[in-house]
Amino acid sequence: MRKSRAKRHELLPDPRYNDTTVTRFVNNMMYDGKKSVAFTTFYDCIDIVSKRTSEEGIDIFKKALDNVMPGVEVRSRRVGGSTFQIPSEIRPDRRIALGMKWLISYARKRNEKSMSQKLAGEIIAAAKGEGAAHKKKEDIHRMAEANKAFSHFRF
Repeated sequence: MRKSRAKRHELLPDPRYNDTTVTRFVNNMMYDGKKSVAFTTFYDCIDIVSKRTSEEGIDIFKKALDNVMPGVEVRSRRVGGSTFQIPSEIRPDRRIALGMKWLISYARKRNEKSMSQKLAGEIIAAAKGEGAAHKKKEDIHRMAEANKAFSHFRF
């Protein structure tokens, strides 16, 4: 075990929007340490979003992220030989991490030409309250609701 908890690494805000959330998203999206490529992809995506919706792209991105972030999740716990799915609240930083991870992974699975178009499509869908990432959140919430009876086993 660790002697002490690992320090939280402070992120620098991104150059265009001066926002650490964008940097965190780009860090999750990045492959092979190619951060400039990831930033270019993200900024192209935001431009596409603002063209398609005729609103500010970064606001749509924030709205989409809020729509995708889950509030509760289920965790497995063994009690007396059987395993129960126990619903539990999610820490704020984990909520953001899960939302970003789902947005990126479901954008990669879309059938569009470039990653910026795929990501733009997923962000627009999530902002409207539809799309695969939003469905994932709904499924997680539904599962937590179904297992609410086991919440007294919470640890």
